[in-house]
Amino acid sequence: MIENVVLIGAGNLATQLALALNDKGIQVKQVFSRKIESAKELAEKVNASFTNDLSQLVPEADLYIIAVKDSAIQEVLENVNLKDDQMIVHTAGSVPMSILEGFSNNYGVFYPLQTFSKSRKVDFSDIPICIESSHPSTFLKLEKLAERLSSSVNQINSDERKTLHLAAVFVNNFVNHFYAIGADILHDKKMDFDLLKPLIRETADKIQTLNPFDAQTGPAKRNDQSILHAHLKMLHNKPELQKIYSFATESIFQFQQKHGHDLL
Repeated sequence: MIENVVLIGAGNLATQLALALNDKGIQVKQVFSRKIESAKELAEKVNASFTNDLSQLVPEADLYIIAVKDSAIQEVLENVNLKDDQMIVHTAGSVPMSILEGFSNNYGVFYPLQTFSKSRKVDFSDIPICIESSHPSTFLKLEKLAERLSSSVNQINSDERKTLHLAAVFVNNFVNHFYAIGADILHDKKMDFDLLKPLIRETADKIQTLNPFDAQTGPAKRNDQSILHAHLKMLHNKPELQKIYSFATESIFQFQQKHGHDLL
């Protein structure tokens, strides 16, 4: 049974995971961050100790969770000193579990599939948590921990997780970037982004009952050339947005044509 953890990282995911673990009575014993201020800030929220020195990690935690940017995982592993049987996981979507080989005999992946920000607390109860492990006994421990946080616990291997992460980039990161573009377009005309929020909510709600293909609407799907040309004209002073608009329009039209024929 995992009753306490050390969090290596103090960013968006680490912060929300620490809060969720703490809420469920799982002790966060220590927080590490290269920036001591970040480590202290998170540690104070969960009554933990903190450090910016990997050699000073507390030695007897039930689980060590690496929650840093993907490119920093290897550096972390090369600077921690764990016993062979101590359990360590990373939380990355596109990094294979095999990166942990040789640093412990007891390792895995604990990947919550969600977008996280430090300042916005999230409800973990329905966040998919994707687990992979080096041994069945390790999996059982990680599974029990995940079940204390979420009702959606999934055994997913490294290749499947990489695919899931790719899909997540499209439906979250790219979509949010389009929100930012929309906000900027309105800002130029001194209009309020709040006007778009009901549309954003309905777009997200609609795919709870409809396939995303069937939920598609708009001038690109209809191939309404008059509106498409008018929109491009409105973007005449923003050629980079014209490129995005044209590319997305063509992608929607071709996708609808291809998959529409597939359904016939």
